[in-house]
Amino acid sequence: MPANALYAQAGGVTAVINATACGVVQTALERPDQIGSVYAAREGIIGVLREDLIDLGRESEASIASLRYRPGGAFGACRFDLGDTETHRDQYDRLLEVFAAHDIGYFFYNGGNGSMLTALKVAGMADARGYPLRVIGLPKTIDNDLIHTDNSPGYGSAAKFIATSVREAALDVASMYGTSTRVFILETMGRNAGWLAAAAGLAFEEEDSPLMILFAERPFEHDDFLKRLRATVDRHGYCVVAAAEGVRDTEGRFISIAQDNANQDWIQLGGAGPTIAQMVRQELGCKVHWAVADYLQRSARHIASKTDVEQAYAMGRAAVDMALAGEHAVMPVIERLSDEPYRWQVGKVSLAEVADLEWKVPPEFIRGDGYGITAAARRYLKPLIEGEDPPPFRNGLPDYPPLCLQQVERKLEPYTSAA
Repeated sequence: MPANALYAQAGGVTAVINATACGVVQTALERPDQIGSVYAAREGIIGVLREDLIDLGRESEASIASLRYRPGGAFGACRFDLGDTETHRDQYDRLLEVFAAHDIGYFFYNGGNGSMLTALKVAGMADARGYPLRVIGLPKTIDNDLIHTDNSPGYGSAAKFIATSVREAALDVASMYGTSTRVFILETMGRNAGWLAAAAGLAFEEEDSPLMILFAERPFEHDDFLKRLRATVDRHGYCVVAAAEGVRDTEGRFISIAQDNANQDWIQLGGAGPTIAQMVRQELGCKVHWAVADYLQRSARHIASKTDVEQAYAMGRAAVDMALAGEHAVMPVIERLSDEPYRWQVGKVSLAEVADLEWKVPPEFIRGDGYGITAAARRYLKPLIEGEDPPPFRNGLPDYPPLCLQQVERKLEPYTSAA
């Protein structure tokens, strides 16, 4: 009998991660002579440790097809990292027990750079212990910080949401700045990479615009920012600021927590927007509004980029093809062939080359004054937000039908060490 396949989702979800799941599941179910049952782990690698598996063969074809349009993580994702193989041997013992108990021969792990490290560890464990497992990582992140791929599935749709929101909000502010708000600040996700803030640059086509971008890659200079903001307001009457949540001051501290002198390995970000708003309100004396895009930017499937959806789905199909061709410990990637027209193809890279590494906005994409994007950035970004691929609507709202999520019968004793 052919071995079974297991798919899992990890990290912050996106508007199109389920499109990748759709590609994996549909392709795997089309190959019954090479793949037995197709399962998903509930809550990523934690679900594997807990032996909490879902039988996707019990889902209808329509339910599986609906994954292509569904935001969030259909099977549940997690933020959980496997420990070192020497110090956390129990985790790897358990993974091997679960894989063996359910005859898992193919493991597809869908996530960002940290999740690719988890996939690499699983692959290494299987190799070291002689267990026949093919591990394929699947790219996903709205942060667009995976290296060796033209872009990360999930980013194009989030970028489209940010650019659209900034364009529409700017028209709102422009209509009332004479007697009301003159500065609007939108805080985007982006701890170390300012790709989402950069997407705001697409909201205006002209070089001289009422937009300022604060990149995570560029130190925030208090006096220079206020000087340029004042000049923008004087010239246009108002200003829209797109700020990455990971903006740091000249001493490398996150500006949203600088006053607290926080010193932790991992800090929950969020607060750059109100911090800047208070600064502007106090020192420029004008009315300010701010907003945090937060989960809205990563869940907005109703305005997803068609390019993004197609690439996410293609990654899923390619992953199964690679596994069946004997590939192991690799990740499918997007290779750009040309900008205009935008042409791309599927490539691959070893997990060791992408695991836990970050790609930040390159200097040539940031305008000389540090507050906008260059023509090179615009050429890179524009194709990623192209096209519309709306979900089905019912009664005026997006229709995301439920899955049955039939649990696979457990064969092992409960495992309680995972979070």
